[in-house]
Amino acid sequence: MRYVTMFFLCGMLLGCGRGISITPQQHLDRAISELRKATTESERFYALNDAAKESFVAGKVEDARIYAQELWAMLPRFKGNWNYGNAVQDSNLVLGRIAVREGRIDDAKRYLIESGKPPGSPQLDSFGPNMSLAKDLLEKGEKDVVLEYFELCRTFWKMGKEDLGQWTSDVKAGKIPDFRANLVY
Repeated sequence: MRYVTMFFLCGMLLGCGRGISITPQQHLDRAISELRKATTESERFYALNDAAKESFVAGKVEDARIYAQELWAMLPRFKGNWNYGNAVQDSNLVLGRIAVREGRIDDAKRYLIESGKPPGSPQLDSFGPNMSLAKDLLEKGEKDVVLEYFELCRTFWKMGKEDLGQWTSDVKAGKIPDFRANLVY
């Protein structure tokens, strides 16, 4: 699993092994380009995940909110779609991170729990969920909700049993885990 994660990160962060760093703005530009190219509702559904996440990372919080809310609103129409679990996770992740930034911690905790309830997806089942909202909440001292979230993640992320176990131990010991690649995707 760690080799798969390292390969995945290499492609995302280092330009497929060529030592080329990709900036948050370049990630955002690529995501917005894909969103603009979307000509069908399903193409837009697929493109909104990255547009929302990359907008937030690049500091474009209002754009991130709009994309995440649009993605969330599309969920009922895509329940049987392979990307449904990713969309549940990503829309709640972004809205939760915005809530933390705005000091709305109770809302952020609710979004974290909701992001742990998807049925899974090819990506979530193998690479696991993005832990950036969990980390944000741990930095605010909210360990109980993060531990609850880890338990929810166990239902779809079978391959992450070892990571979830280590992270649970770290949080119970008062530490913020090293989430590695799970802060990126």
